[in-house]
Amino acid sequence: MTAAHPALDEDYDPHAFEPFALTADLAVFTVREGRLHVLLVERGRPPYAGTWALPGGFVLPHESAEQAARRELAEETGLSGATAARLHLEQLRTYSDPGRDPRMRVVSVAYTALVPDLPEPRGGGDAAQARWLPYDTVHALAFDHDRILADARERIGAKLEYTCLATAFCPPEFTLGELRQVYETVWGVALDRPNFRRKVLATPGFVRAVEAPPRRTGGRGKPAALYRAGQATALHPPLLRPEGRTA
Repeated sequence: MTAAHPALDEDYDPHAFEPFALTADLAVFTVREGRLHVLLVERGRPPYAGTWALPGGFVLPHESAEQAARRELAEETGLSGATAARLHLEQLRTYSDPGRDPRMRVVSVAYTALVPDLPEPRGGGDAAQARWLPYDTVHALAFDHDRILADARERIGAKLEYTCLATAFCPPEFTLGELRQVYETVWGVALDRPNFRRKVLATPGFVRAVEAPPRRTGGRGKPAALYRAGQATALHPPLLRPEGRTA
C-alpha cells in the first residue's frame, strides 16, 4: 500500500472534484506586405471541424503549459521544433469560462508573440492547414479564440510602446517612414509624421543615422535619410499610441 503524501489531509478525496483539462493556445503575429497577419490553423477534427482557430492543444501530463504551446505550434503549423523553441512567447492570460469548449471543462493558458521572418506554415497534427491571414479579415474563430486574439492584439500594440521591436520588421537600413508604417500597421492608426519623427530621434538608442546617400521613397519630397536599429532594447520614454485611438 502506498503511503499517503505527508502534505495531504487524510480526508482529501480527489474524486470529489470535477475533472478538467488544460490547453495552451497561441496568437502569433507578423507584418507582411504592410498588413498585420496572424497565424491560424484550420481544424481537421470536431468540434469546429473546418473552422479557423489559433494553434494550440492539450497540455500533456509531463509538460508545462509553455512546453505544450511550443510543441503544438510545431506540430500544427509545420514549423521546425528549433524555430518554435526560439520564439519569444509572452503569457497573455488564462481563459476559464465554463462552456468555452463543448467537450468538457477546459482551461486555456494563452501566449502571444509578434515576430518577423517566420517561414510559410503547413498543416500538421490535427490541423488540416495552416496559414498567415490578414488580421482584419479574421472573424468567427473556433471556441473563444476571437476574444483571445483581440486581447493578444492589444498586448502586442502595447509591446511596441515600450520596446524597440518595430525595427525588426524594417530592412537593415530603413527610413523613418518605413518604421512609422510598422507602428501604423500594428496599432491600426495613422500617426502624425513630424511628431513621430521627433519622438523617435529624441529616444536614446532607438535608431542611429547611416552615413549613406538618402533613399528616394517615391514621393515628390526630398530623399529620406536612412537609419539602423540602435543599441537600446527598451524605449525611455515610451512611444505611446495617440490617446483615445487604440488599435
